[in-house]
Amino acid sequence: MNENEFRQIFPLGNKNEAFAQYFIGQSYLQMLTTERVGIANVTFEPGCRNNWHIHHKGGQILLCTAGRGYYQEWGKPAQEMKPGDVINIPPEVKHWHGAAPNSWFSHLAVEVPAENASNEWLEAVSDEEYNALK
Repeated sequence: MNENEFRQIFPLGNKNEAFAQYFIGQSYLQMLTTERVGIANVTFEPGCRNNWHIHHKGGQILLCTAGRGYYQEWGKPAQEMKPGDVINIPPEVKHWHGAAPNSWFSHLAVEVPAENASNEWLEAVSDEEYNALK
C-alpha cells in the first residue's frame, strides 16, 4: 500500500511533535474529542511505531481504521492490526503499537477514563524486535 492508496475517514492532523520523542519515525495526531473521553486519530508512516508504554488506571482501546500495523504486549508475540480490528488494552499492561514496515497505519486511540489516569513512556522498540515482525 502506498500513500496514494491509503484512505482514512478521519483527518490526518498535524505532525505529532508533542510526542515525537516517544516515536521512531513520523506520526500524525488529530484529536477528535477531548470531552468526557479522549479520542485521537493517530496515523503512522510506514515503519513508525511508538515506544513501549503503560496506561496506568484507565487503559486504552485501539480501533484500527486504515492500513496495516502491529500491537504487542510485553512477553507476547506481536499481532497484526487491519481495518476493523479492536484492541482492548487493560491498565498496567506494557505494550506498543505502530505501522507495518511497508504500510501507512491509522487507528483511533480511546483513553479509558479513570481517576488519576496517566501514561508512562518507556524504552523504544528496538530495530531488532521490529524487524523480526512478519
